Amino acid sequence: MVGAYYADLVFGGLGGPARAGREVFAREFDVVPGGAFTQASALHRLGHDVVWAASFGDDLFSRAVLEAARREGLDESGFTAVDGPQRNVTAVLSGAGDRAMVSYQDPVVEPLLGELVAAHRPRVLLLPILRHGSGVAQALGRARAAGALVFMDCQDVPVALGAARDALAQVDVFAPNAEEALRLTGAATVEDAARVLAEVVGTVVVKRGADGALALRGKEFCALPAPAVEVVDTTGAGDCFDAGFVHGLLGGADLRTCLALAVACGSASVTGVGSSAAPTRAQAAERVSGG
Repeated sequence: MVGAYYADLVFGGLGGPARAGREVFAREFDVVPGGAFTQASALHRLGHDVVWAASFGDDLFSRAVLEAARREGLDESGFTAVDGPQRNVTAVLSGAGDRAMVSYQDPVVEPLLGELVAAHRPRVLLLPILRHGSGVAQALGRARAAGALVFMDCQDVPVALGAARDALAQVDVFAPNAEEALRLTGAATVEDAARVLAEVVGTVVVKRGADGALALRGKEFCALPAPAVEVVDTTGAGDCFDAGFVHGLLGGADLRTCLALAVACGSASVTGVGSSAAPTRAQAAERVSGG
């Protein structure tokens, strides 16, 4: 798992939309660990050994997320200590069914993917953000040659498919949300966007929020609705979705079961703030079975 932590400042129950020149009060507030912490902790709760490569500084946000990671029992062998602050912060304006975010990140030296794969020999290399460029494509190619399955999320990276094509060609599973898939491909519908992406990536999974998700692998297509749940906070739902899909892959599940596990984990996560409601393996299985 390679990605930065974020400290999420979650404002809920807003009295109205936030606009320039206006002050809006929230009825609810919490500070929760986010960013790649969400995927790492969600996979750990599902019973997997997770090495999370991330940097932490001497600032209060780093200390808070590092403490949360230790409470979760995450493996610290991938952590790097930075001499000075490493402030990664997101203000989350959480509304009914969706949220807006403003983020800040101190400059960070990214770990070398090749070195991480050589050191840890993972079954899955999980990247929570779309990375592209010739160096990334080469590193991902080496990771796959070493036996790792590469799973990549998108996370609102402003890039066209042409610029990311070489890197995505080295990805086994790509999981954008609907808006990201449409913007990346320029397609008119989510289904068309999935087909365009499937010409580059082996398996495409598109998150559709309250409308569920779809997956496409070759000629195999499946779509599942999202269950009706009481939404508390949607922050981290996509990351927990990713964890559920990877959980299915590691268990050798078919495409439909992987998607069902992903939807189960994503829908469970919105019932709490941040990743606090990410399910255990037993809870995810119970949701899939309809228990």
